[in-house]
Amino acid sequence: MKKLLLIILLSLPAFLYAQENTRGYKVKVGEQAPKLSFSLMDGTVISNKTLKGKVVVLQFTASWCSVCRKEMPHLEQEVWQRFKNENFILIGIDLKEKPQKVKHFITQMQVTYPFAIDTKGKLFESFTLPNAGVTRNIVLDKKGEIIFLSRLYEVEEFKHMVEIIDLALKKS
Repeated sequence: MKKLLLIILLSLPAFLYAQENTRGYKVKVGEQAPKLSFSLMDGTVISNKTLKGKVVVLQFTASWCSVCRKEMPHLEQEVWQRFKNENFILIGIDLKEKPQKVKHFITQMQVTYPFAIDTKGKLFESFTLPNAGVTRNIVLDKKGEIIFLSRLYEVEEFKHMVEIIDLALKKS
């Protein structure tokens, strides 16, 4: 037990630094999400207003991204399948690819959560610094406030994100 506590205490500063460091974001935890206006691949229009009252994960991804491919099965099973029947939505947002390629990517990855295509990267750039890389999850609470930002796929950070989602869903 003492070893476990020591490991947790020693890894906490690195985790907190990772959350405080910009990691290519121009937004911060605690801020309201930027203006959102986009359509899912099925034509559903998404905006800040339509997302109010839901905990939201915006997952920026691309078919060519190996880290995205590694993370997506975990998003499907540990996030989407777990929370999809609550006031929750996970939206995969493919960066700058053609619809046919994205459809193939979704089928290949066997994910069932909704997808959008950020054709010109404007939505992505509303959250990130210029030339930032994909494999990002942005978690918003029911009021549209950013409560978690991730970059790349790291198991412990991913578990922490799932805990944050769970806690946010339990808040009224």
